[in-house]
Amino acid sequence: MIERAFREAGVWGRLHAVDVDTGREIGVGADDPVVLASVYKVPLLVAFCRLAADGALDPAERVTLRPDERTEGGTGLSVLLDEVTMSLRDLACLMITVSDNAAADTVYGRVGRDGIAAALDALGLRRIHVVGDGRDLFDALLADSGMADLGELWQRLDEPGVLDRLGPLDPSRTSDGTPRELTRLLSMIWRDEAAPAAECALMRRMLGLQVWPHRLSSGFPRDDVRVSGKTGTLLTVRNEIGVVEYPDGGRYAVAVFTRAFEAVAVQPRADAVIGTAARLAVEALRA
Repeated sequence: MIERAFREAGVWGRLHAVDVDTGREIGVGADDPVVLASVYKVPLLVAFCRLAADGALDPAERVTLRPDERTEGGTGLSVLLDEVTMSLRDLACLMITVSDNAAADTVYGRVGRDGIAAALDALGLRRIHVVGDGRDLFDALLADSGMADLGELWQRLDEPGVLDRLGPLDPSRTSDGTPRELTRLLSMIWRDEAAPAAECALMRRMLGLQVWPHRLSSGFPRDDVRVSGKTGTLLTVRNEIGVVEYPDGGRYAVAVFTRAFEAVAVQPRADAVIGTAARLAVEALRA
């Protein structure tokens, strides 16, 4: 049923869902490499929190960002016109709750590629790779496409050969992972294993405050079911990973990754099928 839902929504889809406490699982291509897009911000958050717990960085450090030096994006600090000063911890919150690219790139600048890799290695998560930040990703899109800006890329995205030459849409050439590995990471956060308990609680709070209701949350429209997550969007890619919590104590980590067959900016069916597929998987685990 999950694979049929992906096909009917016009997407290529991969999924993994696991009961956080029992390990019971279900998957569709769960070990296939997938493009992370902004889902990379979750391993970045884990690395940030581990470094903060170790005293290697100060989460309360104040950072000032000028408009001319912020990474572009459609939310958060990326769209503001004036100089902003805030703590690294609050920047980390913005990168999760509204997927703020400018905030994420500032946090990435403190943590670094090697810092993320070290955190993932310490947790035994060797199938998640973060190779750069948002600015690196946008630069790669323009370099690979040969186009002047992202607006031109969108206008010409359906031209023959354009999608095929974009490295950020190829898991072997960009930040990648597998659905199963991402649910392992989420499960560690929910079991206080990804970092000390206080830092894991902070991460759960941030993920629980994510504002987007149109993907994973759309599959669980009940006031007594809590959905915490992080989306990822890049051209034809739409993803979300998260944890679904029921009032009876059931906790289910879910990772859904899709790529649309059509090069169209607005993909409501692709967004909605993330919630549909997650609901089908969680219902199977609860049956």
